[in-house]
Amino acid sequence: MGLSSRFRKKTKPRLPDGIRVYAIGDVHGRADLLQSLLTVIDADLARSAPERAIQVFLGDYVDRGPDSRAVLDLLIARSKSHETVCLKGNHEIFLLEVLKDPVRLQEWRHYGGLLTLVSYGITPTMNPTAEQQVELIEGLKRALPPEHLAFLQQLPSSFTCGDFFFVHAGVKPGVPLERQKDEDLLWIREEFLASEERFGKYIVHGHTPVSVPDIRPNRINIDTGAYATGNLTLLTIQGDSLMAI
Repeated sequence: MGLSSRFRKKTKPRLPDGIRVYAIGDVHGRADLLQSLLTVIDADLARSAPERAIQVFLGDYVDRGPDSRAVLDLLIARSKSHETVCLKGNHEIFLLEVLKDPVRLQEWRHYGGLLTLVSYGITPTMNPTAEQQVELIEGLKRALPPEHLAFLQQLPSSFTCGDFFFVHAGVKPGVPLERQKDEDLLWIREEFLASEERFGKYIVHGHTPVSVPDIRPNRINIDTGAYATGNLTLLTIQGDSLMAI
C-alpha cells in the first residue's frame, strides 16, 4: 500500500539521502509474523542495499500474543547483526512495573500479560491470590533471561531521523517534540489522533489498532492488531517515499 500522490506532493517528509528505514508496528507476541517480516527486510536489502538501513520497532513486543519470549529473542539477536532502534511501548513499561509490584498482576492480565507468563514457562491460575501473585512474579523474575531484562530497561521512548519522528503511541499536541513526556509518548490516544497539527516532524506510530495503515497528512499509524488479525505491518521509507505492506 503506497501513499497517495496528493499526499506526496503536498507534504513530502524526507529522510536524509542514502538512508532507508524499515519500521514495524506492534508485535504483541507474534514471533512468527515478526520473523516473516525480518525475512522480507533481508530479501529487500539483498536486492538493493542502501548506504545505511535502520530498522525501527515501535514497541509493544510482549502480551496478548502467544510468544513474547521469542519476540524478545528475535529483537535482541537482530540488534547484534543490524542497526536497530527498539522503542518502548506501554506494555514493556507495564511488565517492568509488575516485576516491581506483583499486586499489579491482576491489572496486567487485562493487558494480555498472562500470555507473557506462559511464554516463559509459567502457568498462572485464573484468579491467583495475593500470595500466588507474588509466587508467579518471582517465577517470572527467575525465568526472565538477564539480557531480556536489560533490553526492556534500556528502550528509548522515541527516535528521530530526517523529517520523521518514530514513537509508540503519539505526541501531545501543542508541546514541542523535545519536551514530550513519556506518559504521552507511550499512552496518548484521542487527543493526538484527532489533531491536525503538523508537530514539526511527521509522526510514525502504533498503539491504537487499525484495520489497515492509517495515513494522514501529519502521521501514519502502522499498528494493524497483529495478535488478533495476523497482519503485522512493515513501513519502508526512503527519501520521500513511504510504502506499507
